[in-house]
Amino acid sequence: MNKVLRIAVIALLFSAIFPSWVCAADSSFTQQDRERLNRVEDRLSRVEDRLTRVEVRIDEGLKAVNQRMDDSSNALNRQMNDGFNALNHRMNDLYGLMYVLIAGMLTLVGFVLWDRRTTLAPVVRKNSELEEKTDKIEKVLKELALKDPNVAETMKHVGL
Repeated sequence: MNKVLRIAVIALLFSAIFPSWVCAADSSFTQQDRERLNRVEDRLSRVEDRLTRVEVRIDEGLKAVNQRMDDSSNALNRQMNDGFNALNHRMNDLYGLMYVLIAGMLTLVGFVLWDRRTTLAPVVRKNSELEEKTDKIEKVLKELALKDPNVAETMKHVGL
């Protein structure tokens, strides 16, 4: 305990034990008063000893409480770090799965484009062959129309 509190306790005890000394300044100091003062001093020293022991107990209790709080705080920090590490591991797994899905989708798009190109190539080739044949037939019909008026009339009617 601090000194001010000790002095206040001593003053209260002293005034409670010897109220006449506090109020009366003109009383004479006798042998009985000395003995009484010695007893009061003994009592006060015992009270101080008890207060010191209580103070030591309180300090030890506070140290124990602080140690338990530190241990709890360390355990909580350890658990939180373990939780964050587990969460980080799960997030890395999730990122890996996302990369696999994105790669799969890009592969699928590439395959579709390749398949479309390989599927359309024969169709485009066949179409160009048919256009060439159609152009040749049209050219033949135009030459034939120059020689035959019936063919010319039919081609005019069809729009060629």
